Amino acid sequence: MTFDSLLHRIPEIKSVNLLGVEAQQLMVPEERRPYLAVDDFIKKDPRYSAVMMLLYPKGEDTSILLIERASCGGVHSGQIGFPGGKYEEEDLSLERTALRETDEEIGVSPSKIQVLKAFTRVYIPPSNFIVQPYLGVIDHTPKMTLSVDEVASVIEMPLKTLLDDSIVKEVGLQTSYAKFIDVPAYVYKDFTIWGATAMMLSELKETIKQIYK
Repeated sequence: MTFDSLLHRIPEIKSVNLLGVEAQQLMVPEERRPYLAVDDFIKKDPRYSAVMMLLYPKGEDTSILLIERASCGGVHSGQIGFPGGKYEEEDLSLERTALRETDEEIGVSPSKIQVLKAFTRVYIPPSNFIVQPYLGVIDHTPKMTLSVDEVASVIEMPLKTLLDDSIVKEVGLQTSYAKFIDVPAYVYKDFTIWGATAMMLSELKETIKQIYK
């Protein structure tokens, strides 16, 4: 999928109806299904965060940026995710949170990113967070400066790879819900992408499929 073709589809991406839970649940571990309805957990007084699903050109193709989180002993330490983090009052909006955290974690300035739309929120039971994903695009291959305290490495996945069903696998993992269960995951190179990040990628995948069908 070329980046030029993606740019021509931006108006359609902005206007397309999201599939929400219908798309997310394609990559949900069985034990997590009771947590799909985000509004059910407002009563738990959750914290809020936001992430940026960033698309950009890599050669002629379109890539999506993921990060491997640094091993720091936290709940999501060492996992694969998107740039992002906790909402701060000075952000004023979750969109601003996603942009600020992207700048802090990988050194991509908010002024370079065109935010296309908000995607469907995800509830994270182990940390009691509601995460708001945003889809953004940058018109060049970004030069990144990683925050060594937060980011171990970056993963540049071609968007066409995300659309390839062969990277969807059942993998055995130890999770916060149970020890050594099989979960649906995207397996790309040596990386296993599962949980909330896989749910967000699934909605992005199904959205792109609607545009290019």
